[in-house]
Amino acid sequence: MAADTLIIAGKSFSSRLLVGTGKYKDFAQTRAAIEASGAEIVTVAIRRTNIGQNPNEPSLLDALPPSRFTYLPNTAGCYSADDAVRTLCLARELLDGHDLVKLEVLGDPQSLYPNMPETLKAASRLVGDGFKVMVYCSDDPIQAKMLEDAGCVAIMPLASLIGSGMGILNPWNLQLIIERVALPVLVDAGVGTASDAAIAMELGCDGVLMNTAIAAARDPILMARAMKKAVEAGREAYLAGRMPKKFYTAAPSSPIEGLISSAQNTKAA
Repeated sequence: MAADTLIIAGKSFSSRLLVGTGKYKDFAQTRAAIEASGAEIVTVAIRRTNIGQNPNEPSLLDALPPSRFTYLPNTAGCYSADDAVRTLCLARELLDGHDLVKLEVLGDPQSLYPNMPETLKAASRLVGDGFKVMVYCSDDPIQAKMLEDAGCVAIMPLASLIGSGMGILNPWNLQLIIERVALPVLVDAGVGTASDAAIAMELGCDGVLMNTAIAAARDPILMARAMKKAVEAGREAYLAGRMPKKFYTAAPSSPIEGLISSAQNTKAA
């Protein structure tokens, strides 16, 4: 069997779990959690994390060297296309021309739901400027197709609100997106525990991105390991193909041929 790799913008990754770098108690815990998760792609909020813009402060680049991890700078905290484009241009400068980015343009600070008109506007500008855009979006298959047509390299619909831990609230829309776009589809936001990640992968998603589910766990390192296993198990279950659901029909799990009937037992007696 050929290696089952995640391919984004022409680059292959063995892990389908992407992990954020915020909300940990320090960079040491961040590093330990990322290593436990097996993630190769790590997201970083340019507006909240030092990756060189503050030379007198500890840098994430020291804890997670870019030679080992693929950075995915994101626009967390941006509420307009202009802010998002400006932030990612800064990230490209700080990371020596790095062009793989995660776009998110939020609608309000309470729900952190994506502002799709501004997201589409920013995506078009960034693609035109040479960025490879992975994009956080609503679970709307029409909007997802528009983002694909705009030239994005991956679609990242929310499972539920950022940081909510509510899990996958609308699996049907996720399946519509998976069926309608040819790009990788990764669940982004709302995962709370390992079963949520497994369900996302069983639905056919290409990967899962999470931060709070690991960082806010009582034991982030242990949760990171659990998430790694869940993503792998969910992917294998999807590839294996689950048995069909049969409502109102019971079927024995063991073969019935060759069973000794009660009549035979009576005759033998």
